[in-house]
Amino acid sequence: MSEKEVGARERAARPVRLGPKSVAVLLLTGAVGVVAFGWPLLAGAGSGLAHAKDAPWLFAALLPLLVAVVVATISESGMDAKAVAMLGVLAAVGAALRPLGAGTAGLEPMFFLMVLSGRVLGPGFGFVLGSVTMFASALLTGGVGPWMPFQMLSMGWFTMGAGLLPGADRLRGRAELAMLAVYGCVAAFAYGTVMNLQGWVLVNGLHSGISFDEGAPLHENLVRFLAYCAATSLGWDLGRAALTVVLTLTLSPTLLKALRRATRRAAFDARAVFGEPEQPEKQPGGTAPGSP
Repeated sequence: MSEKEVGARERAARPVRLGPKSVAVLLLTGAVGVVAFGWPLLAGAGSGLAHAKDAPWLFAALLPLLVAVVVATISESGMDAKAVAMLGVLAAVGAALRPLGAGTAGLEPMFFLMVLSGRVLGPGFGFVLGSVTMFASALLTGGVGPWMPFQMLSMGWFTMGAGLLPGADRLRGRAELAMLAVYGCVAAFAYGTVMNLQGWVLVNGLHSGISFDEGAPLHENLVRFLAYCAATSLGWDLGRAALTVVLTLTLSPTLLKALRRATRRAAFDARAVFGEPEQPEKQPGGTAPGSP
């Protein structure tokens, strides 16, 4: 088979459809997520909201919302049994990959798999996959805590962003690998920064130059937050980004072909059409073919 034929077959793979209701749900989830991450920065000192003791209650309220979003996305985006099966397989693989590098300089190979899966299967599938994978990995590693809903949100955004990259039907080869590597690098830092915002608001009352001060103006807290990121997680984010780039440039060609082949054979965009059965044509003698 020629390269042109292979490219044409790969381009025939279609991601999981994302309907208007699912888009609305994802937008609503994004808005709630932004508020959940950033509310302490906007709450006044006397409001009673910007206190660390209130944060776990917000985390507990966010978890059932995320579960409801996953269920709604599966039901509204046209995901059939084949898509759910692929979701389960990829989530299991991602959850198994996370313990291989977690706790070692931020080296987490699951981010590489999330980038490729979101690229091939689309933003809606990517958001669900990222959230479910992080939930499964937390159960596998015992990392269940108030941070887990925020990890699910962040990983959902991370994987969804890969599905929103341009050229899903046309861009192939080195240009696509370079784009995915750049995205993986930037998104790895973005993931760490967003998760820092969740943990940083719990570190207050230390009277240091990097701790959260609920009574300080927004611009001052942002400076403190940047200093906090540089002092605590920059090395972890760098390791995560470097590993994601290396794995993307070396292993992506093979895995992209495998994912596209599986997506093409699953035919997620195929619709079942039911109609009346065709009537056999009658022969000149007035009998149907095969009649005695």
